[in-house]
This record gives sequence, structure tokens and C-alpha cells, in this order.
Amino acid sequence: MNAIIKNVLGAALVITVLGFTYAATQYAGVYQKAVDPASFRSFSVSGDGKAVAIPDIAQFSFMVITEGGKQVGALQQENTTKVNKAILFVKSKSIDEKDVKTQSYNVQPRYQYFNCPRDGGACPPPEIVGYTVTQSVLVKVRDFAKIGDLLSGVVQSGANSVSDLSFTLDDPTMVQNEARAEAIAKAKAKAESLAKAGGFKLGKLLSIEEGAVGQPPVYYSMEAAKYGMGGGGVAPAPSIEPGSQEMNVSVTLKYEIR
Repeated sequence: MNAIIKNVLGAALVITVLGFTYAATQYAGVYQKAVDPASFRSFSVSGDGKAVAIPDIAQFSFMVITEGGKQVGALQQENTTKVNKAILFVKSKSIDEKDVKTQSYNVQPRYQYFNCPRDGGACPPPEIVGYTVTQSVLVKVRDFAKIGDLLSGVVQSGANSVSDLSFTLDDPTMVQNEARAEAIAKAKAKAESLAKAGGFKLGKLLSIEEGAVGQPPVYYSMEAAKYGMGGGGVAPAPSIEPGSQEMNVSVTLKYEIR
């Protein structure tokens, strides 16, 4: 009798556990569908936005290159003296100290190479005959009227080259927001048009993905010789125009289909 009761109770327990497991599985499936956007019938649309702005800062780099013999200390001192003179000139044009930054400083050996002997013997190793000290400085300019004088002046102060003149936005946030708003509006209009054409209702927005935000700076090529290098007296300050700049934003919106 006791054995029969035990068997009945055991079977009841197994049925109870199986029932609970099934209920939990069903609940989990319903819950996952409720919280997982991938479970919805959905579609995605994309949109591009563009905003045009006038650059408010200019940047350029100047470099001082000093070559000589094996007296590295003397070369470094000569290079530093020229760089400091150029920086002093830049600051004399009311350029803030925070807008003048050393970009790089390098000391590189210069080698003399020898021909290998024709009899197949060991090639003599290269010999260091001197060093080259190179220092570059980045200058940020907020008053465009000063750019021409700065470009020619740093060369007259000892810089060997001037390069990478570019115009950009110091804080592109507002322009990015304008381009982003246009991109979202275009994507939303496209979604509404597709819903109307497809005969379904536009559901809630499930996700927003933003692609690359483009703010390519405007570069101007230049050669140091144009700003007073290589004899011929002092060259006139060049006339520089910043032009305009485009900010491009792309977005992808994912909507539920109702």
C-alpha cells in the first residue's frame, strides 16, 4: 500500500515539475518578444543631412630643419633658437599661447654609405657623418586677417617650410546638430512614404544609427619659397580665402510595422 502511495506521489510531482517548466518556457518566450525589438516586423530607412558653415579657425604648421656635423648639442641649440624666434613672432601677432603647439621634435643621424668590395668581401658598415634636427609647430589662427603675415613672417624668422594650411570649425557641434536634424527628417519622411505605399501603419521607432560624420577641412598647398625663402627679397603676404565648409551626417532609422 505504501509503495502505491509513493508511486502516485512521485508521478504527481513529475507532472507538476513538467507543468511548471512548460509555463516558464511560454512566459520567457512572451517576455522576450515583448522586450526584443528584433521580434517585431520592422523595416529600416536611411537619410542624409548637410549643413554649410563658414570656418572660424585656420591652422598651419611650420618646420625648422637644421643639418650639421656630429655636435648634436650645438645643432639642437641652433634649431631651438630659430624655432623660438618664429614662435616669438607668432605671439607678437596676438596669437594666444594655447594656440601654439609643438607637433614633433626629431634628431636623425645622417649616414655615409660605402661600396662593397668587388672581391666579395664584407661590406663596410655605414658611417654617421652628422645629424639632422627637425622641429615642427602647429599654429591655430582665429583672425583670418593675420594669416598672410604669419605665413611669410615665420619663414623670415627662420622656418624652412610652411605647410598644411587648413580651415575648419573650432566647435562643430551646432552645425552637426543641424545636419543631423535634416538627416532624421528625411529618413522619417521616407518611412512615412513607404508605409503609405505599402498599406501599413508606421509603428514606433525601434532604433537610430548614425553613420560617419564628415567635416573635411579645406587644405591649401604651399611652398616655403613663396613666403620669402631662397633669396629674391621678402615676398608679399599671400591673400587667403577660407571659403565654406560642408558638414555631412547620415542616419538609419528602424521602425515597427503595424
